[in-house]
Amino acid sequence: MTQTGAQAETQAETPTIRVTGSARERGRQYGEQARERVRRSVALYEEVFADYAGWSWERVRAECAPFGPRIAEFDRRSLEEIGGIAAGAGLPEIDVLAINVRTEVMFGAAARGDARPPRDGCSAVVLMPQITADGHTLLAQNWDWIEGTRQTAVIVEARPDDGPAYIAIMEAGLLAKMGLSAAGIGLTTNTIISDLDRGGPGVPYHVCLRSVLSAPTMADALGGLMRGRRSSSANYLVASHDGLAFDAETWPGGGSCMTIGVPAAGRILHTNHFIAPGFPHCDRGLELMPDSPLRLQRLRALLGEPPTDASSGAGRPAGRAADVERTGLGRADIEAALGDHAGHPWGVCNHPDLTQVPVHQEGTILSVVMDLTERRLWLADGNPCTTPYRELDTSLLRV
Repeated sequence: MTQTGAQAETQAETPTIRVTGSARERGRQYGEQARERVRRSVALYEEVFADYAGWSWERVRAECAPFGPRIAEFDRRSLEEIGGIAAGAGLPEIDVLAINVRTEVMFGAAARGDARPPRDGCSAVVLMPQITADGHTLLAQNWDWIEGTRQTAVIVEARPDDGPAYIAIMEAGLLAKMGLSAAGIGLTTNTIISDLDRGGPGVPYHVCLRSVLSAPTMADALGGLMRGRRSSSANYLVASHDGLAFDAETWPGGGSCMTIGVPAAGRILHTNHFIAPGFPHCDRGLELMPDSPLRLQRLRALLGEPPTDASSGAGRPAGRAADVERTGLGRADIEAALGDHAGHPWGVCNHPDLTQVPVHQEGTILSVVMDLTERRLWLADGNPCTTPYRELDTSLLRV
């Protein structure tokens, strides 16, 4: 039986980790402060790979090792931070590297027929100043993943000595996930999967996410995603305090292997399939997450985006002018949309099947809403249908 909103368990507040200094030093502080949760992350993925692929952890380590040199070529600081996290947590560096490249290796194993990966659904939205009630840019996401990550999530407040400060919310041991930087750049993301996702070594997804949070400008954020050869498909929904936004649907390869979308009718909405026109490959994510177009339909209905061509999920807007011109949206509208249960249990607010073994229970782990104009961030530490949003201290982003 599935868990309803009224039955959702209360979740403890996600702990905050504060780090400063060089990449290696920040990693060490991170690993020391989140030691138990980093170790729990490694143990969780050891269980995931054993269950979904039948792989030993030694096999996982061997599959992940070739990514180290590729990360170093792209940004040596990321590899140094991974090493610091491992040292602080008292783990071999390869174990922290492995959880940072688990996306590439997991979907690569699936492409070879060695595994069926867990569902990795997420729902994301940006509303631009011309349609919000207060003229602010609002960015938000539900993060859906394996239930065990409720006990591994952390908030990292970082003051790097070589880039903008940032606040990121992620699994302990990872370099990045959703977040907001002192440059006024906000980041959300969705898993998407193409037939090219075969696990070949390249720049990993979580390193690309980190590059966005480290960027001093929006142009640098987009340029970073184009630099180097990415190893996996992913969607990056990025916006800024000064009213800019882009959505990058990417697949394995270099700068030409992506489509870039900008807001239409003052918004961008995204779930877990390719929606830009002209995607030249096979969308494998729809096989794993057939609820993705339905969640996108609900976001459009609740947040006012006009309907589009049904065959592609994107294209020239149709519908009434009132849909296109809808304005006055705010944080409360976003929070209500992120708590929506249409299609339960695979709704925008996703609930696990509690009859499954824990490693097969998947749901909305956290929900994040950001006001980029004022550099503010709210977090629901669990399903947003029952968990109130709390405002995080973002003062380090405004100094």
